[in-house]
Amino acid sequence: MAETARIGYRAAMSVLLRQIARYVAQKAASDPEAREKAIKAARGVVVEATQIAKEDDRAYAAGRAFRRAFDKLQSNR
Repeated sequence: MAETARIGYRAAMSVLLRQIARYVAQKAASDPEAREKAIKAARGVVVEATQIAKEDDRAYAAGRAFRRAFDKLQSNR
């Protein structure tokens, strides 16, 4: 009997995130406007990560950062 190979959640998310990163890198390499947007987004991530690292309750700080990003995405619709 052949066992069915099951891919775990972490492995699936890892593959998905790698595909997204590859797409963003290809887009940024070929399009100057996309490159500028990627640079701006990366700088924003660095600022948020620094702010989260300084907090005592990092999980709470990460949740607030996620909520700010989500609200910003919702307002851009």
